[in-house]
Amino acid sequence: MNEKFFEIKNEKQERILNAAIKVFALNGYRKASTDVIVTEAGISKGLLFHYFTNKLSLYEYIIDYSIKYMNFEFTTSVSKYEKDFFELQMMMEQAKIRVMKIYPYMQQFLASLKYETDAKAKAVIGENAYALESMFNVIYKQADTSKFEEYVVVQKVVDMIRWMSDGYLREHLVEGDTDVDVLVSEFSKYLKMLRAHFYRGGLVGVDIEEIK
Repeated sequence: MNEKFFEIKNEKQERILNAAIKVFALNGYRKASTDVIVTEAGISKGLLFHYFTNKLSLYEYIIDYSIKYMNFEFTTSVSKYEKDFFELQMMMEQAKIRVMKIYPYMQQFLASLKYETDAKAKAVIGENAYALESMFNVIYKQADTSKFEEYVVVQKVVDMIRWMSDGYLREHLVEGDTDVDVLVSEFSKYLKMLRAHFYRGGLVGVDIEEIK
């Protein structure tokens, strides 16, 4: 890529990156159209290819940028000393919400890498196909899972929260402009409900009104 990309205003950089992330996330590499990207970004195709040599170069940069951006958010938002599973999950959700306020489709794009079928794209992706899951797993390894009831399969709880979180965030952030603090507060109620039912003695001392 052309280093001059970093010399343009941040607002324009974000507009170009957002357009590319969205189009690649929704269409995959092969069907992603640079015509749609430049239209979304409000720039000419000539300018796009002035900054990025070709479509593959843009795709490669978007992967690298997205991984570093998400990893930074998780690293700075999640305490390495926290052991409670649901507290860790809440910190992860807060980080994801902050990312989605700037880059609504970034998480969806990273999640799509493992399903990419184009040979050129797969060669660029390499070991990054499961980068997002790896970030999550590093955090989950901190959790003290001994607090769960014996019948609980922790991986199933992880899967349940992921599906719930993906739908919740997509509904509230991709399609609209909602206050981040409100989203965090509302989603925390879902996590408190799960904690109450899945932790040993989780219902003890729970204020039912807090999770309604």
